[in-house]
Amino acid sequence: MKSRELDLVPFSTQIYGILCESLCKLGQPFEALEIFRSVTERGVYLESSKIYSVLICSFASIREVGVAEELFEEGESKKMLKDPNPFLRMISMYVEEGLTEKTLGVVKVMTGANIRVSDNICCAVVSGFSRKNRLLTAVKFFEDLVSMGCQPGQVTYASIINVYCRLGLNSKAEMVFEEMEEKGFGKCVVAYSSMVVMYGKTGRPRDAMRLVAKMKERGCKPNVWIYNSLMDMHGRDKNLRQVSKIWTEMKRRKVVPDKVSYTTVISAYNKAGEFEMCMKYYHEFRVHGGVLDKALAGMMVGIFSKTGRIDELVKLLRDMKSEGTALDGRLYRSALNALTDSGLEMQVKWLQGSFKVT
Repeated sequence: MKSRELDLVPFSTQIYGILCESLCKLGQPFEALEIFRSVTERGVYLESSKIYSVLICSFASIREVGVAEELFEEGESKKMLKDPNPFLRMISMYVEEGLTEKTLGVVKVMTGANIRVSDNICCAVVSGFSRKNRLLTAVKFFEDLVSMGCQPGQVTYASIINVYCRLGLNSKAEMVFEEMEEKGFGKCVVAYSSMVVMYGKTGRPRDAMRLVAKMKERGCKPNVWIYNSLMDMHGRDKNLRQVSKIWTEMKRRKVVPDKVSYTTVISAYNKAGEFEMCMKYYHEFRVHGGVLDKALAGMMVGIFSKTGRIDELVKLLRDMKSEGTALDGRLYRSALNALTDSGLEMQVKWLQGSFKVT
């Protein structure tokens, strides 16, 4: 095309645009930028708003902060930033880099350009800082966004409720949850999960049960996280009747128990001294292909040791060894004492040589 001197024909603008976009998709944004600069210098008109968007998104995605900023400022000055994608990419980049003021600065540019700050963009800020464990920063940004007139949606509400719960700001979490409900976002399972966990940690099982009942009334189905939280809080109170009722409901609703479910229900019966039920759930877990982790294996080492089930203890220890599950000092001593008391010298030597105590 260049050799035929077709640079200035109408369709060349489309071709160069496609070429730049394709290079960016191939992971070659610097080559795309070089073509864009050289073509515009020769006076070829390109649909610059789209090219700026593609280039900014590409450089922000690979966290080339300086180049992305230069293109962003250039595009803004030429009023070429017309869609939210480059703003979202810049925000994500700044969050990853921990540049808080610049993150908010991008949002201010959006509002100044009358580009709607969507729920996705609000959530990118809140959840981004939350993932980096900068919870207070996430809170500040949420409050700043609201004060700037941004309207959070369901995803942002769910994210900030989780942040407030993690910070122990329970009254704030409840207030934002009520606000979320008033705005018509009453079917967010993630938000319900955060609230149920919060009620469990603060010893408010009745509030948790009322919230789950409300959730069901609205046609929102509890997930495995919610059932696990309910069983955990009732298990800590040794309320085995409620634990059993929740487990049965979970199965009836075809919610598949995960490893945390089995660990939680076994822990509840273990605290109440119901060791037969512990073994029943443990064997069910293993029959369904469950893989041991330190928490569950550790509990079962204690249970088998206390109940004198040496054969099952030895099998469990061998399974732990083959699956690479660690054994802490307390449980190592428990298993060692059980094997020693049973006179199993070979198994004692095997245990001593097989596990690095953590």
